[in-house]
Amino acid sequence: MAGVLAVALAAALGVTLTTRSAWAAAVVVRAESHAAQSGVALEATADTGGGRNAAFLADGDWMRFDGVDLGAAGPLKASARVASAASGTGTVELRTGSSTGPLLAAFPISSTGGWQSWTTRTADVATHPAGPQTLFAVMRSATPGDFVNVNWFSFDNGTGGGTAPGWVGVDQAAWNAQLARFRAMTPAAVPAGTVRVPEFNATCTYSHSKPDDPIVVPGLPGASHMHSFFGNRSTDAFTTAQSLRADRRTSCTPAEDLSAYWIPTLYEGGRTVESDGMIVYYGSRLPDPSVTVPFPQGFRMIAGNAKSQVPTPAGSANQFFCAGEGGEIGRSADGNWPICAPTAKLVYQLLFPDCWDGKHLDSPDHTSHVAFARNGVCGGDHPVTIPSVSFVISYPTSGSPAGFSLSSGMASSIHGDFFNAWDDAALGQRVKNCIVQGAKCDSAGTF
Repeated sequence: MAGVLAVALAAALGVTLTTRSAWAAAVVVRAESHAAQSGVALEATADTGGGRNAAFLADGDWMRFDGVDLGAAGPLKASARVASAASGTGTVELRTGSSTGPLLAAFPISSTGGWQSWTTRTADVATHPAGPQTLFAVMRSATPGDFVNVNWFSFDNGTGGGTAPGWVGVDQAAWNAQLARFRAMTPAAVPAGTVRVPEFNATCTYSHSKPDDPIVVPGLPGASHMHSFFGNRSTDAFTTAQSLRADRRTSCTPAEDLSAYWIPTLYEGGRTVESDGMIVYYGSRLPDPSVTVPFPQGFRMIAGNAKSQVPTPAGSANQFFCAGEGGEIGRSADGNWPICAPTAKLVYQLLFPDCWDGKHLDSPDHTSHVAFARNGVCGGDHPVTIPSVSFVISYPTSGSPAGFSLSSGMASSIHGDFFNAWDDAALGQRVKNCIVQGAKCDSAGTF
């Protein structure tokens, strides 16, 4: 399908994760979002997307968090992401109302191997006060000195289908209804002479830039490296499925695609270079594309690895390349970037997984709920075939020996995020007409 993508590209280019309903299954409270504290300092975590943590906490230190919605009364799984390099032990207590109020949960702390070696401790809560609560995190230790760092707390009422923060369950009733509407759609007749490639696309222009990432660090403006956003113009740190559906401003064609797409910002000589066009292809790489179904509302996923910082010499996988007459004429001094002919431009194609577990809109690492097809089929833990999403990103530059950089680092750190907010009917009809029938469609969804 890469050749078809290249041809189409050439033609087209001439709080805290608060208590918003999209996240109700696993409410995450960042330690840095405390309303009051004693003995707490904040520092950046060493891992990408980790935000900041409450650092070097000792016996008697505490943090207060206001308005934490624990949901309806009943069982609750509480979790804490912690790190420790202390020789002693201690406990992080969660109490309601005051620092001496009723105990909600307690997390035993021992060394994790370092102050930035993070692990998640969990505790089962049999019962809890319902609705928004004032929570206190209180440090207890018989050993003098610091004994723990805290990144976040989470509370999962079990409706998300997972036991770790970040698992966001699909609304099964809504998904079943969406799937039934899709199954009932009548496919359009494919005209003679139509190119038999299962594909449609959204053609997008650059919208805006922010150091935000509503998938990796939701509710924390400025906590991410700089991203260049495409599609829904409202996208920021507080974006939810509901907010995307409510704001109909988009930089993509068709207008029915209200999804958000974003990538790390590109720099050349310290100057920002924004894309002059991105085509988001929806297709299939499977022998039988007829089993493909649309994405559920609020579905999200990430492709690529922002943490990857390795050389990418010519011939490496996942290369930036040159599109246009003359193509690549050299490499940057560090060997990691192509130099394009004056008649060509820098391009990257980013491919997303095409199989889904059918249960979760998101996962803790934003990739575990999806997978790439194996041997041409989806199966095992990811049995549902979804459209193969591909970003083809073009930049109005040919490059030079000085090369480029990304806001996430080296060329190898290129990655992208997709947050679905397509109109159900528009997406479903395109999947039915174009992918299921193996027919090439344009941005309007026509053959």
